[in-house]
Amino acid sequence: DGEILLLRLAQELEKCGVVEQMPTLEGKRMIMIVVPKKK
Repeated sequence: DGEILLLRLAQELEKCGVVEQMPTLEGKRMIMIVVPKKK
Protein backbone atom coordinates (compact mmCIF):
# COMPACT_ATOMS: atom_id res chain seq x y z
CA ASP A 1 0.00 0.00 0.00
CA GLY A 2 1.15 3.58 -0.63
CA GLU A 3 1.63 4.57 3.01
CA ILE A 4 4.09 1.72 3.59
CA LEU A 5 6.03 2.80 0.49
CA LEU A 6 6.22 6.42 1.70
CA LEU A 7 7.36 5.31 5.17
CA ARG A 8 10.10 3.19 3.59
CA LEU A 9 11.14 6.22 1.51
CA ALA A 10 11.29 8.32 4.70
CA GLN A 11 13.67 5.76 6.26
CA GLU A 12 15.92 5.94 3.19
CA LEU A 13 16.01 9.75 3.37
CA GLU A 14 16.83 9.90 7.11
CA LYS A 15 20.49 10.74 6.47
CA CYS A 16 19.72 13.83 4.38
CA GLY A 17 16.16 14.86 5.29
CA VAL A 18 13.51 15.02 8.00
CA VAL A 19 9.84 14.12 7.66
CA GLU A 20 7.94 17.29 8.54
CA GLN A 21 4.50 15.78 7.95
CA MET A 22 3.75 12.06 8.06
CA PRO A 23 1.76 10.58 5.15
CA THR A 24 -1.87 11.72 5.10
CA LEU A 25 -4.60 10.88 2.62
CA GLU A 26 -6.25 13.92 1.02
CA GLY A 27 -8.93 12.70 -1.37
CA LYS A 28 -7.11 10.42 -3.82
CA ARG A 29 -3.70 11.92 -2.98
CA MET A 30 -1.33 10.76 -0.27
CA ILE A 31 0.96 13.57 0.85
CA MET A 32 4.14 13.48 2.93
CA ILE A 33 6.38 16.52 3.46
CA VAL A 34 10.15 15.98 3.69
CA VAL A 35 12.57 18.86 4.34
CA PRO A 36 16.38 18.92 4.22
CA LYS A 37 18.32 18.50 7.47
CA LYS A 38 19.86 21.62 8.95
CA LYS A 39 23.63 21.77 8.52
